[in-house]
Amino acid sequence: MGDSLYLSLWFPSFDESEILARTVSVLRQLPFSPARDGVTYAAIHPVSWSEPTILERRFLPGVPPEEAAEVVAELLHDDYAYVFEAYWDLWTPPEGAEKWVLEPSLVRLVAHGMEFEERAAEETGHIQIDFGLDTPFLHEEVEFTSEAERNVRSNVHKLVEFTAKVEKNSGATGRLLWSESEENLAQKLIARLQKIN
Repeated sequence: MGDSLYLSLWFPSFDESEILARTVSVLRQLPFSPARDGVTYAAIHPVSWSEPTILERRFLPGVPPEEAAEVVAELLHDDYAYVFEAYWDLWTPPEGAEKWVLEPSLVRLVAHGMEFEERAAEETGHIQIDFGLDTPFLHEEVEFTSEAERNVRSNVHKLVEFTAKVEKNSGATGRLLWSESEENLAQKLIARLQKIN
């Protein structure tokens, strides 16, 4: 069973006026899936996760990060959280087939206002990126053939490259790649790659 994988980002400041600009700068680094290009969903949660959303919008086709940010811009508050969804392509072994396929995989970005959910941003990051399960970066259930190794390495490379681009281009001063079980992803990757014959 895979673990949920996250990237938490902290910035020197994350005032109400900076939330969307910093969010857009992170979203710009994501290599969107050509099949589901751009931001596909935006939502606003007021005060805490227990409150219902006050805005939800789906984009079909997807829109550029700047356009998605404009949709929520009129409801900008430091006690709100802003959720954006997009897709990137990751290699996946299809069930019952021999060839791996490059498929769109959901990435969810949450920008926490500084006063949202009792200042959750201090612990979970001003911006938290949810990559879903860590399975595409390990594929522990798959026999490691040369094709499997190549595709898993490609997925890991995409994750590392995205993280590096975010750090370089978004102004983030702190980052943490972590999983729900708190197991070290790097150690799990090394262990997985060492099993190759």
